[in-house]
Amino acid sequence: MAEMRKNKVKSSSSSSSPSSSPSSGFLNRSFTMHAPAKVDSNHSKVHLFLKNQQSQNRAPPAAKVHDSMDSVKGKVKQLRSLFESGKPSSGLPTPKDPSAKPLLRTTKSSISSGFINPTIRLPGTEDRIVVYLTSLRGIRRTFEDCYAVKMIFRGFRLWIDERDISMDAAYKKELQNILKVRKLTLPQVFIKGKYIGGADVIKSMFEMGELAKVLDDFPRRQPGFVCNGCGDVRFVPCGNCNGSRKLFDDDEGSIKRCFECNENGLIRCPDCCD
Repeated sequence: MAEMRKNKVKSSSSSSSPSSSPSSGFLNRSFTMHAPAKVDSNHSKVHLFLKNQQSQNRAPPAAKVHDSMDSVKGKVKQLRSLFESGKPSSGLPTPKDPSAKPLLRTTKSSISSGFINPTIRLPGTEDRIVVYLTSLRGIRRTFEDCYAVKMIFRGFRLWIDERDISMDAAYKKELQNILKVRKLTLPQVFIKGKYIGGADVIKSMFEMGELAKVLDDFPRRQPGFVCNGCGDVRFVPCGNCNGSRKLFDDDEGSIKRCFECNENGLIRCPDCCD
């Protein structure tokens, strides 16, 4: 029995020895002494790599920074000179010129001196305001300008001789002959037989108070007055042909063209246009 106990003690001591266990390698002193050396070598390599990267990405010297700033300033100056030299020349003096005058003052003096082109006249209209316009909405900008000018004059409670070229093509030819142009821009205004201009001129005169001075001599209508014959349209159907533009000739027994109306079978309103 004593021998058996000794053998068990020996076997247990041999199994508990670090050299015989499979996990004794992790506790081996030689391994633990050499492992940090490998880690240190890897760490040093990583440290050298990062140091090289930092040296490559290092900021340029101060001289290079100044050179780059100077180049940027030079480009800015070139762009500034380009924009300053590329300004459109409107024929007016520049603000730097001591003899320069404001644009508004020049516009005022040109308008208050009289009319845009006093050589262009519309005979037989020295006692009225004539506006060539269109009532069609085909071109939005043109229609809005015509409507704005018409409302400006109606705001003064004045009667206007509205000559709608969309209602009567003869007015278009008449305006072309007066202005000596082929392509027309509407509206066009004549006051006291003198040519004034388009919508921009009338709006400018109205905003600066010059239009009220020009229209001071014209009689005013009653507020809310509307022509009973045409409803301020200035045209009515022809009473001779009832707007059909055709008449039956009893003598010849045929249909003829009515020469008292225009191409649309309309005539000027006899109540407000005569």
